[in-house]
Amino acid sequence: MTENIIKSEIVSESEDLQVKYDSIIEKDSKYVMQTYGRQPLVLSEGKGAIVRDIYGKEYIDCVAGIAVNNVGHCHPRVVKAIQSQAEKLMHVSNLYYTEIQAELAETLVSITGMERVFFCNSGAEAVESAMKLARVTSGKSAFIAAEHSFHGRTIGALSVTHKSMYRDPFMPPVSSETTFVPYSNAEAIRQAISEDTAAVILEPIQGEGGVNIPDPDYLKEVREICDETGTFLIFDEVQTGFGRTGTWFCKEQFGVEPDIMSMAKAIGGGFPMGAIAAREGLSFGRGQHASTFGGGPLACAAALASIEAIREEELLKRSKENGTYFMGKLRNMDREDVIEVRGKGLMIGVEIKYPCSKFVEFARECGVLLNCTSDSVLRLVPPLVITKEQIDTVVDVLEQA
Repeated sequence: MTENIIKSEIVSESEDLQVKYDSIIEKDSKYVMQTYGRQPLVLSEGKGAIVRDIYGKEYIDCVAGIAVNNVGHCHPRVVKAIQSQAEKLMHVSNLYYTEIQAELAETLVSITGMERVFFCNSGAEAVESAMKLARVTSGKSAFIAAEHSFHGRTIGALSVTHKSMYRDPFMPPVSSETTFVPYSNAEAIRQAISEDTAAVILEPIQGEGGVNIPDPDYLKEVREICDETGTFLIFDEVQTGFGRTGTWFCKEQFGVEPDIMSMAKAIGGGFPMGAIAAREGLSFGRGQHASTFGGGPLACAAALASIEAIREEELLKRSKENGTYFMGKLRNMDREDVIEVRGKGLMIGVEIKYPCSKFVEFARECGVLLNCTSDSVLRLVPPLVITKEQIDTVVDVLEQA
């Protein structure tokens, strides 16, 4: 009798959860603009490198909110910082000073090696800020970007994003003329620079384009070309920043300093935030740019806590070491359909001989979340706190896929 009651309760709970799942999907379908190709999951909790859906099933997260949750989901330090700040001051705008924004600015200048920062709320905003700064400072309006680049979907950032699927419906772009050249080809940039070129904008490693890593001397050569021609160099470090590649920023991997760099994603440990940093002598003047929410107290608290966590838990070192371990395991998989495993730190791409969407589906059923980018590249960007045991599980799943 007791056993039948327990079974009945389990069935009832399962049915309730299914009703809840169906209700969430129905509301999304009815009220949210359908711009996303979502996975059939409703996630409810996360801790470290693990997320859980409403049914209680756990997944090793190798997406990390698209390279956002570098310190892991709901890192205690970040959660506590947000809670504490929310009790004191949540928003006042940039008409006033706040101590925590000044403190974060100083910290970012320290870890970027740049001179000044401007705060905004997202990666696309950061790219647009970088573009505005390049234009207003140079007095020029054209840009050079790379083929397969991705810099955002707002109308300005879109003008330097290469993929026609994103650009074509919104042509002509509001922003200036952009020339797209092959990635990792410095000479192509030299040939493309004109008298009206304000800046060259590049990802140190292309993320959405398929985790494409340039030749070792490419960025140095581009830096030299920009210096020779008086052209600004912008690095889009939105995806590669805050330990993702094994150093604070990917520019350190190549020993190259840009004039302007954009940041977002992992800066706030999961809390939305963006920023740009610029070298000495490059800065907006009063009234040339602004953001109501940029550098708000909650975002700054989250960012400072995230940076502290990266430092204290030595996540730069862990990213480098676990990235090497992860790529070694992936290269040793017993599969004949893998073209290449490439990456730096825990920004890894596994190129497959065919579209990799089925890998994503299989892995999800087996408790691993993956992302397919550029059609045939599995992008692995897990939280930097992922363990070797969790990496082993991910590789075992991929080997079975």
